Amino acid sequence: MRISHEAIYQSLYVQGRGALRRELTACLRTGRAVRKPRRRVDGRRGRKIPPELMISQRPAEVDDRAVPGHWEGDLILGTGNKSAVGTLVERSTRFTMLLHLPGRHDAESVRDQIATTIITLPAHLRRTLTWDQGIEMAQYEQLRIATDLAIYFCDPHSPWQRGTNENTNGLLRQYLPKGSDLSVHRAEDLTAIADGLNGRPRKTLDWKTPAEALAELLSQHPVATTG
Repeated sequence: MRISHEAIYQSLYVQGRGALRRELTACLRTGRAVRKPRRRVDGRRGRKIPPELMISQRPAEVDDRAVPGHWEGDLILGTGNKSAVGTLVERSTRFTMLLHLPGRHDAESVRDQIATTIITLPAHLRRTLTWDQGIEMAQYEQLRIATDLAIYFCDPHSPWQRGTNENTNGLLRQYLPKGSDLSVHRAEDLTAIADGLNGRPRKTLDWKTPAEALAELLSQHPVATTG
C-alpha cells in the first residue's frame, strides 16, 4: 500500500491538538498550522497574456529537465507586500539566483534585476523563463529583447506549474521569514543565502550540489575569453 505525501500532511494537521499541534508545526518546514490546499483554476479574469506565451506552448524539452537553461521565477514578498526578493531557479540543476529589490518591486525594477542577473550566464544557459501572471512581469517583452530569453506564463492560480521554484521558495523562507521586512537584506546577504542553498547536496542530483551541477555544465561549454 502506498500513501501520498498529501495524506500524511492531512493526518498531521487533523490530529494535531494543543501542545502536540505546536510541536508538529515546529517540525514542518512550512511552519503552517493549517494545510494550504492547491487552488484550482477558476473563472476570475486576470491580466491578458498572449496564448503563444502560455505554459502549454512551452517547448517539451523544458518538462523533462534534460536540457539546461530553463528557469522558473517568482517574488517572495515581505510584510504587507511592501518588500520583495526575486528568485530564479534553473530546472535541471536547481541552481538558485536571488534578485535584490531593496526599493520597489514594480515591473521596471524586476525587469532590470532579472536582466542584470541572468545575463551573467552564457547563452546556452539562458533559454526560457517561466513566471506567474503577476503585474511585476508587465515588461516581459523588453526583458526578452534584453536577455534573449523566451518567456512563458503559468495558468492563473497554478503555482505547482513552477514546482521547482515553489519548493525553493519554501526553503528560502527559513532565511526570509514571512512577515519580515525583506528590504533590510543587502545584495551581499542574498548572495550568501543563495550560496547556502546552492551548496546543499540534493538527492535528485545524485547528492551533488546545485553549484557542482552548474559547474559541470559550464565546464562542458566554457565561456570564450579574449586575450
